[in-house]
Amino acid sequence: MSERPGNVFMIVAPSGAGKSSLVKALLDHDKSLALSISCTTRAPRKGEQDGREYRFISTEQFDALRESQALLEWAEVHGNFYGTPRDLIDRATREGRDVLLEIDWQGARQVRQRYPEAIGIFVLPPSIEELEHRLKARGQDAPQVIARRLLAAGGEIAHAPECEYVIINQEFSVALAQLAQIISAARLRFSSQAVRHAPLFAQLGIPAAH
Repeated sequence: MSERPGNVFMIVAPSGAGKSSLVKALLDHDKSLALSISCTTRAPRKGEQDGREYRFISTEQFDALRESQALLEWAEVHGNFYGTPRDLIDRATREGRDVLLEIDWQGARQVRQRYPEAIGIFVLPPSIEELEHRLKARGQDAPQVIARRLLAAGGEIAHAPECEYVIINQEFSVALAQLAQIISAARLRFSSQAVRHAPLFAQLGIPAAH
């Protein structure tokens, strides 16, 4: 059983499935959640700000973080590097805050090595055709980039069984409600409640799970 009162939620999805929009809406709805801000070597898209969506850094800076073991996980995706600084997550979970990670399947595997109880939530598009439509509609990527993302989507989706939950993002409001339900239910797991309410559990004579 984890000794940290905070949960780690990994939101995994192929590009264009709506992962970022769902996470943003969930954070607006639940202010108690903390978002892990990843580092990336890719250029900012239109409307993105450094320190909000990502920390945009150079390849040299990324290499320095990786070599100093400062990253919880890292991966190369579509020719760019992405990584999760570990110190902020460690601090948040120790303080009892639940943390959301927008992450790919490679990163999720690495996170589980440090946080075995991390909860994986895979977001699927309703179809590959709809995924292509969404990638084109957001107008952020060149046609060759979209083609590369679609080509990679099948391989990424194949890792959905590694997550505990799957949300099909056909109707945004429904998918958002389902994501919020997963967060609420996870907070009521025995392992979470036993740490958050340790004095009460001790008073009631409830033994720790093994």
